[in-house]
Amino acid sequence: MSSHFIILGIVGPTEIILIIAIVLLLFGGKKLPELMRGIGQGAREFKKGLSGEEEEKVKFATINKIHNFKSKYKVTSHE
Repeated sequence: MSSHFIILGIVGPTEIILIIAIVLLLFGGKKLPELMRGIGQGAREFKKGLSGEEEEKVKFATINKIHNFKSKYKVTSHE
């Protein structure tokens, strides 16, 4: 598994330029902005999903604290 990290560390500026040139040849100049926009939207949705996951963890922790407090002090709700 550590060999994957070694391979990724070798990518330099020449390789990046080569990859960009290949992408330009495959998709063309007109499709490239659309492709990048799609990648950006995907990254934003991914980040939004991660922050939503974090909010769920906070809600769950808060509910647990309330439940523990109620059981510790024998608090009953009048619902």
